[in-house]
Amino acid sequence: MTLKKWSATASAAAFVLLTLSSCGVLAGQGTDGRGNGTTPTTAASGPGSAAATQAPAPTPEPTPGKGPACPTVRCTSVLVTGDMLVHAQLWDQARVDAAAVGKQGLDFTPLLEGQRAYIEKSDLAICHQETPVADPDGPFSAYPSFNVPPQITAASKNVGYQGCTTASNHTIDRGTEGLVRTLNALDAAGLKHTGSYRTEAESQDILILRTEAAKIAVVEGAYGLNGQYPEYAWQVDMLDAPTMIAKAKKARALGADIVLGVMHAGDEYASAPNAQQQETAHALVDSGEFTMVYGHHTHSVLPIENYKGTWIVYGLGNGVTELSPWYVVNNEGLLVRAQFSQDASGKWAASDLAWVPSVIVRDPYRWCSVAADTPQGQCAGAEADAATRLRTRTVVESMGAADAGARELILSDER
Repeated sequence: MTLKKWSATASAAAFVLLTLSSCGVLAGQGTDGRGNGTTPTTAASGPGSAAATQAPAPTPEPTPGKGPACPTVRCTSVLVTGDMLVHAQLWDQARVDAAAVGKQGLDFTPLLEGQRAYIEKSDLAICHQETPVADPDGPFSAYPSFNVPPQITAASKNVGYQGCTTASNHTIDRGTEGLVRTLNALDAAGLKHTGSYRTEAESQDILILRTEAAKIAVVEGAYGLNGQYPEYAWQVDMLDAPTMIAKAKKARALGADIVLGVMHAGDEYASAPNAQQQETAHALVDSGEFTMVYGHHTHSVLPIENYKGTWIVYGLGNGVTELSPWYVVNNEGLLVRAQFSQDASGKWAASDLAWVPSVIVRDPYRWCSVAADTPQGQCAGAEADAATRLRTRTVVESMGAADAGARELILSDER
């Protein structure tokens, strides 16, 4: 794409937009550019104005990003994980872990520590804060109406997450007060967020996170709120393809290079996506606005599909959870890292999709990778780990992911 000479007005507008984008969240009034990684084009206009001259497009600065070797000049990688589902046994463990190092209160960092090595090999990491948080000293509660320790947000930031999605069926378990308290806790931890909002004006913003190479927008929607109703309809993003597509278009106009669609939907403990998940995900991809789609909610790992060249990760399982004696899949999860690369035309697309099978173990409670290179050693034991890995691979690849190029992420192979 060539560049046309900017007018003084357009240059000033571009400077303002760049300044806003550096804050991580861009408001709804944006430019008409599609954010394809190149400078927007503006023609001179008005009576008597000279025709804009054309100049050769600048050579992009090499930005390989973290992760596998970049197949083009510019790449960036995004890591996503499953539900942060904190129950009583986890905050009991966090209290023990804090005391072990002479600290008061709760420390969830040891629970998440195993994720750090993967996050460090990614340019951007996004978590899913499924439940509302309480005040630091409680009172705390778990299922069915969550009010969990806010210290989980500090731990998420500590291991390397930069942002979290927050729309889920539990978002308003504690009403507006709990919703606001959760977003305030994320702000205090230094985590960007989208999916639920404190004000109507805030709900019109688009979350755009920046890496060295690209601007990445996140658009989320939840299937429902467990029969509850928010005080205001704008407080939680709901799962609706036309609405999400409209937000994605807005994100593109604001300069997003990559748009991630996030669905909180599905049948709990299932091993396949339901009709709503497939129809919504396919509609998002068909719009041409989304670079990848991924999902939460089922507390089980779901398949990965390559639909018309775009990856759909239907379900990441649980990021953290208390062990279930009834549903073994509840104790398992999926960490996914996608590498996106920019082609000569400026378009961004996934160039690598890698996944990590994980399990939650107890005594002490920890997130643990059961990938083939066993980066944390044995998790639940050799036989149990092998069963988790096989079960995860079987589900992940059940819709053709391996044939389309998805692979297990092996840290020891990383550059």
